[in-house]
Amino acid sequence: MVMAESTVLEDIDTGKVDRQCRYFKAKVLDDHKAEGTDQTFKQAIDEEQVIVFTDKSTSYLDIADYVELHMTEKSNETTTKETLKWVHIAISNAKRNFAGTYHKIKKKYLQLYLNEFIYKLNRRYFGDKIFDRLVIASITASGH
Repeated sequence: MVMAESTVLEDIDTGKVDRQCRYFKAKVLDDHKAEGTDQTFKQAIDEEQVIVFTDKSTSYLDIADYVELHMTEKSNETTTKETLKWVHIAISNAKRNFAGTYHKIKKKYLQLYLNEFIYKLNRRYFGDKIFDRLVIASITASGH
């Protein structure tokens, strides 16, 4: 299950609407049953008002109970390029990363590989601040 947080942006000059994506989450699920997706989804979202876009999978039927608005669209070329664009980009980049780096990934380690990929992906814009954030994290974690 891959989730992407996106913000709608509008160019004031042209009026063109686009989405910018900042943070991702990914979780390996044992199956596609609604109970697993519901649990993962509840842990992933904040208590704020949320609008969620998904494909029409039956795994996402109960998500509407936890959010302000749940929009579903049938998976097709348009959905892949527009509505769920960032989810598909993250999935394809993860596949490319794994295929280029690892020759065989065991299922029991897949979540660890995904965690590493998502960690790097979510910090892609930190640039020069990455070292400072690492120092702060290490000081905070040690309790000093």
